[in-house]
Amino acid sequence: MDTPVKKDIVSIENAEPVFFPGTVPRATVPRTVPRRASLTDARLYFSRELSWLDFNWRVLYQATDSANPLLERVRFLSITVSNLDEYFRKRIGGLKRQTAAGVHRLSQDGRSAGEQLAMSRTAIQIMYSRLSDVWEKELKPELARAAGIRILDYKDLSAARKQWLHDYFSANIFPILTPLAFDPGHPFPFLSNMSLSLAVTLRHPNRGTEHFARLKVPTTDERWIRLEKENTFVPVEQVIAHNIEDLFRGMDVTGVYAFRVTRNADLRRDEEEADDLIALISDELRERRFASIVRLEVEAKTPKSVRKLLMRELTLDKNDVYEVHGDLDLTHTSFFADFDMPEHRFESWDPVTPLRLLHGGESKDRRSIFDIIKSGDVLVQHPYESFLTSTLRFIEEAAEDPSVVAIKQTLYRTSSRSPVVRALIGAAERGKQVAVLVEVKARFDEKNNIEWGRMLEKHGVHVTYGLVGLKTHTKTTLVIRREGKRLRAYCHIGTGNYNPQTANLYTDVGLLTCSKDLGNDIINLFHYLTGYAPEQHYRRLLVAPRDMRKAFIHLIRNEVRLQQEKGSGRIIAKMNALDDAELIRELYRASEAGVEIDLIVRGHCTLRPGLPRFSENIRVISIIGRFLEHSRIYYFKNDGAPRVFIGSADWQRRNLDDRVEAIVEIDDAVLKARLGRTLQIILEDQKSAWDLKPDGHYILRCASNGKKVIGVQQALMKRARLRHEQEESSWDIE
Repeated sequence: MDTPVKKDIVSIENAEPVFFPGTVPRATVPRTVPRRASLTDARLYFSRELSWLDFNWRVLYQATDSANPLLERVRFLSITVSNLDEYFRKRIGGLKRQTAAGVHRLSQDGRSAGEQLAMSRTAIQIMYSRLSDVWEKELKPELARAAGIRILDYKDLSAARKQWLHDYFSANIFPILTPLAFDPGHPFPFLSNMSLSLAVTLRHPNRGTEHFARLKVPTTDERWIRLEKENTFVPVEQVIAHNIEDLFRGMDVTGVYAFRVTRNADLRRDEEEADDLIALISDELRERRFASIVRLEVEAKTPKSVRKLLMRELTLDKNDVYEVHGDLDLTHTSFFADFDMPEHRFESWDPVTPLRLLHGGESKDRRSIFDIIKSGDVLVQHPYESFLTSTLRFIEEAAEDPSVVAIKQTLYRTSSRSPVVRALIGAAERGKQVAVLVEVKARFDEKNNIEWGRMLEKHGVHVTYGLVGLKTHTKTTLVIRREGKRLRAYCHIGTGNYNPQTANLYTDVGLLTCSKDLGNDIINLFHYLTGYAPEQHYRRLLVAPRDMRKAFIHLIRNEVRLQQEKGSGRIIAKMNALDDAELIRELYRASEAGVEIDLIVRGHCTLRPGLPRFSENIRVISIIGRFLEHSRIYYFKNDGAPRVFIGSADWQRRNLDDRVEAIVEIDDAVLKARLGRTLQIILEDQKSAWDLKPDGHYILRCASNGKKVIGVQQALMKRARLRHEQEESSWDIE
């Protein structure tokens, strides 16, 4: 296999953002670390906030990469903007609240909330400039040239088209608009979160008085107005702005300026004082609707007078204002990404059914999934392998099987019209004992989860709404089946949510097993989750916050011991994010001892790899591709007898201390080897892997000699097809 070649590193300190192939601007600020520094030295850690922005740069890079299909590039742009919206709601909102409260606690990298806020804002301003350029100067022209999709400015339209749009406006938009005046007799109107608005300045033609009004732009149905039957569109806010005189008859419209606000979602919960967790969450949802505003986005042409008015009424300062050159709220560009143009999309992928699960369908000799699991554990990897014919089949067969007497499951996030919920309801209606823990503290899904929970309760399902003080993030299902005179437990333990939609978009792994020890562990876990039984003991399951942290520390230290005794220390860990200070210090100590460590971290990573003395033996890569990398896999070489784990937890403090998580060790040798080979394929990737450098730069790998290579996700699709056709074979990881 060709060796990876790194592109040149480009410094952007105090410079405009510059994109070279394989390089993105760095938000993280590098600092020199003395060799004699202690492991608590703040310079050994990247900023969590800036590292997250670095991740969003890598997503945005996909929108600029001409190797990606055009509509997929548009989708990556939409995802980047959506990510940034969430960052403001959660991270910037939290930092502003800490600053206002005078919190003096420093971050892991030794900075106050105010310092983190200032650094984040500076980095975000650069990202804003690039986002607008990518849309206005790259993707818009390319959509017109290559796909015949034209997004035009109203001012560039012909007179005939303007007349058509005026008629369309009068019939379809004008009746639903509600202009809200602001003056001594009218308070400043309420602005809902993420809403797109128009600031309208007016003058009375006779009195010469100046006036202001706000108009909410309806974007729920149509953000882009299609011109007749063509693939030509105009932003709805421009259509409104150029026909707005109809709303203010008798006044002179002197200016119309688009703006958008973002509200804080980082609110405190006093769960210890809550008698009813559902009522508490419902109150928070109402509070979030009226939460303080943390960001104001304005069109570049917006005059100072309008900006000052908005800042004053929204209690913001100039640092909270972000200027946009071009269209606001590019999350709606996903509209174009969904066009039915296969030539501009990734090649379609239909997840395959694992060979062992193929003995099903409607044939008379169909084996039940329980018979298949009894013959050996089943490992499934989504979206390469089908969620519908594996995990969902397990739940649906359990719901219908007359021998099944009980089903228990954790629901963190699921889809609308969820077949999982439908199956659970069907099981309850058939008289089975069905218990579901619905996590109502799942951020931004609280309302949906409360509704799911109430629907389940109406159909006789026993529903528990999470634990006070902890978020239940574990992905587990327990099925109890009567077989002869005994009861047997069947389990699913995974890394992803029970959501058929995201199972086609996220990479996740899951284990189907009837191991007696694991069955007892999952039974005990549900007793903890639904009742009063915190002092549980687990044989094979690692459960947070009870014992997962100390278990991982023990596993890392064991590799240190083996390195010192035999020179064989080796760790590979794949996760979504890494920021737990204690585990990072353990990894630094392991690196100092000579343990070879590879970390596959999709998102933010506060560990600094490649530092002399501290992390010379640690390498960090990030995989960004058509699927969202979501699986957590932990590999410890253990002197040639590998220990491999999968589960719901990242190496973040919140996962280890503030959430109920479950990690399971894979015992089957073939399945361990398969996961090991998966990790090896990821580490060898030369197309979609980004190497993290000690200074914070991420550098995209490319194959030497200009050879065309496929990325890891394409390689795993190919592997899935092969596994679909032939039995598993064993392989080892070096």
